[in-house]
Amino acid sequence: MTESVQIFETFAAATVEDLLVRQPVLASSLGDHRYDDRLDDLRPDALADERRALTGRLAELRAFDDVELPAAHRVDAEVLDVRLRERLLEIADDGEHTWNPLVANPGSALYLLIARDFAPLDERLRNAGGRLEQIPEQLEAARSALHQMPRVHVETAIGQFGGTLGLLDDIGRELDGVRPEIRTSVAPAVDAAREALTTHVGWLQEQLDSADADPRLGRERFARKLALVLDVEMSPEQVLQAATDELARVEEQLAEVAAQLGGTPKEVLDRLAADAPDNDTVVAIANQALAEATAFVREHDLITMYDDPVEVIVMPEIHRGVAIAYCDPPGPLDPPGTTTFFAISPTPTDWPAERVASFYREYNAHALRNLVIHEAMPGHVLQLAHSRRGEVATKVRQTFWSGPFVEGWAVYAEQRMVHHGFGGPQVHMQQLKMRLRSGINALLDVRVHCDNLTEAEAMALMTGRGYQEEGEAAGKWRRAQLTSTQLSTYFVGAAQVTDIVGRVRTRNPAWSEQQVHDAVLSHGNPPARHLPSLLGV
Repeated sequence: MTESVQIFETFAAATVEDLLVRQPVLASSLGDHRYDDRLDDLRPDALADERRALTGRLAELRAFDDVELPAAHRVDAEVLDVRLRERLLEIADDGEHTWNPLVANPGSALYLLIARDFAPLDERLRNAGGRLEQIPEQLEAARSALHQMPRVHVETAIGQFGGTLGLLDDIGRELDGVRPEIRTSVAPAVDAAREALTTHVGWLQEQLDSADADPRLGRERFARKLALVLDVEMSPEQVLQAATDELARVEEQLAEVAAQLGGTPKEVLDRLAADAPDNDTVVAIANQALAEATAFVREHDLITMYDDPVEVIVMPEIHRGVAIAYCDPPGPLDPPGTTTFFAISPTPTDWPAERVASFYREYNAHALRNLVIHEAMPGHVLQLAHSRRGEVATKVRQTFWSGPFVEGWAVYAEQRMVHHGFGGPQVHMQQLKMRLRSGINALLDVRVHCDNLTEAEAMALMTGRGYQEEGEAAGKWRRAQLTSTQLSTYFVGAAQVTDIVGRVRTRNPAWSEQQVHDAVLSHGNPPARHLPSLLGV
C-alpha cells in the first residue's frame, strides 16, 4: 500500500466517522450502534457547525484530485465528494428542515431500535430512552425553523407523526417485559415524548390554514439536486426527453404482448385488474409470490442466492403515505443473519370502499408478482444482500449508496424475470405497465418541479397513457409534490444498469448470466458511472 493510499484511507475513515457522529440515525441504519442514544441535532448552531465541517472536508478532499489512487479508492473519493455536497445542500440555510415538517419526525430513529433484535432488548430500550429524552428539544427547534410550509407536507406530517405516537405505545408494551430499573428509567422519557409529539401535532394542525407554500423546487434548485442524486451529467431537459422516447418504445411492446392475450392494452389490463387481493389477503399473496420468485431465480441461475432471512410485514404507520411498498434491509454493518423487511402498505382505514377496490385493482395479483421482483427477488432484497458482501476499499461505499443504481437494478431485474417467462404474459403486461410508470415518474418529477405541471395534466397522463387507476395516480401526484428527484432514479438508473450489463457481457462473452450479474453487484452500490472502471469494461 502506497503512502498516498494510506493517507486517503485515513482521511476517508475520519470523514465518515465525523458524518456518523453528526447523523446518528444514519449510523443506526447502517448497523453502527455506537450512537443509538442520540438524535440528529437540528438546532441552528449545530447545523452551522456541520456546514463548516463539511466545507472543510471538501477542501481537504480536493488535495487528492491530483494524487494517483487505485480505481476503487478514486471511486470512493468521487462518491464522497458528491455526498458531502449533497449533505451541504440538505442543511443549507434554506434547506428542507426549514419548510418540510417531515424532516423532524423521530419515528424512524425509534423504529430502527425496536424493529430488529440486533442487541438485547434492555440495551435497545435504554438507547431508545436517550432518543426519547431529546424529542421535546428537537421538536421545539423544528417549530422555530419551519416557515412557509406546503400544505401537502403538513398533511402528510400530521399522519406520520401520528404513527410515531403509535410507536410510543409499542415501546411502552416492550417496557412491560424488561427489568424494573430499565422500565423506571425509560418510562418517563416515553411520557415526555408523547406530550411533546402531541403538542407538535397540534401545532401542525394549526398551521394547515396558512400552509400555502409551493412544494415545487423550481428549475435551478431541482437541477442542482438532480445532478447530485443521479450523479451523472443529465439536465432536467435531457431526463425529460429520454423518458419521453422510452414511453414510445414501451407502448409498442405493450401492444404486442396485449395482442397475444387477445385485446388492446387497456382491455387486457382491465381483465388482469379483476384478479385483486384485499387488506386481508395482500400480505399472504406477497409471501406466496416471494416464494415463487425465489424458486424461479434459483432454477434459472440468474444470480448467486443468499439465504438471508426475509419477512413480509405490514408497513408501519410512520412510513405510510408515500409509497405502496419498500425494502428495509439491515445495514451493511449489522451482524450476518439480520432480517430484511419487505413492507406492504394496506389501505388507510378511512378510505371508502370504492377507493380501496381501485387500489387493489392497481396492485392486483399479477402486479404484486412484479412488485415482489422489484422489492425482493431478485430486486432490492437480493441485490442488497450482495452489496453487504461487496468489495469496497473504504467505508464510503458502505455508508452511501446510489439510489439510481439500487432502483435501476430493481427495474432491470423485472425485465430479466419476464424475459425468462416468470408469471407468463400476464406478469409481462404488468411489468411493461411499470416501465411506463417508470418513465412517467421521471416526466412528473421534472415537469412538476420545473414546468409547473398541473394536477389535471398529471392525472390525465397517468390514467390515460399510463393506464393507472385514479387512486394510484392521485397518490403519485402527492408523492411528486412530497419528493424531488427520487422519481427520476428508476428510469435513469435502469438505463444505466442495462448499459453496464451489456458492456460486461460483451467483454466476457463466455460468462453465464449469473456470472455477469454477480460481477455487476460485486462492488456495493456505487453510482453506475463508476462501474466501468471497477469492472474493467
